[in-house]
Amino acid sequence: MTHPIISDLEKRHTAKHYDAAKRISDHDINVIYEAMRLSPSSINSQPWKFIVIESDQAKQRFHDSFANMFQFNQKHAKTASHIVLFAHKTNYTRDDYARVIDTDIKNGRTQSENREHAFGAFAFVDMNTDEQGNNATWTKAQTYIALGNTMHAAARLGIDSTPMEGVDAQLLGEIFAKELDGYVCDVALALGYHDSAEDYNAKLPKSRLDAEQVIQVL
Repeated sequence: MTHPIISDLEKRHTAKHYDAAKRISDHDINVIYEAMRLSPSSINSQPWKFIVIESDQAKQRFHDSFANMFQFNQKHAKTASHIVLFAHKTNYTRDDYARVIDTDIKNGRTQSENREHAFGAFAFVDMNTDEQGNNATWTKAQTYIALGNTMHAAARLGIDSTPMEGVDAQLLGEIFAKELDGYVCDVALALGYHDSAEDYNAKLPKSRLDAEQVIQVL
């Protein structure tokens, strides 16, 4: 099949080694930021925070977060151009959704007189919230929508990426306590340009199950 979207996905791979000398341009990283911001989420909840690690100081902090586990991902901390922490709120509340509705009103999506009616969608949050007010399973799922969207945006720009569930959420919460401000990061994304000499995965053919095995049309 020939199509730009398919070409993007055929070319992208999970980078295993980055070229530390190569950096993403300001223009391209700003495109990626906007792609993250425009990512869809259930009821447009946007229960996330994206912490971008770019400076050497921030990269050292991220590097330190691998002290206890997942050291196989530690190398990306200082060689990737940027790292994004995809963090989610574990107790998304009506006040959080009010920010979304008020933004909708400001942008003309919702009429001010319909503000209270707009809270009807919050029933879906209630369905996914336990007695302690925790809805982390639901909010975490939203961050993966943003993650996938960001990875495709990067691929379109010719930027390599590495999704990392191999991060220490507890230690990240301590090292980046101020920035996360109670949000939890269970997945991060390295962005940059692979090292053509060291990245073995770039040379391997792409392999996926056949469409007939995973797609069923009724």
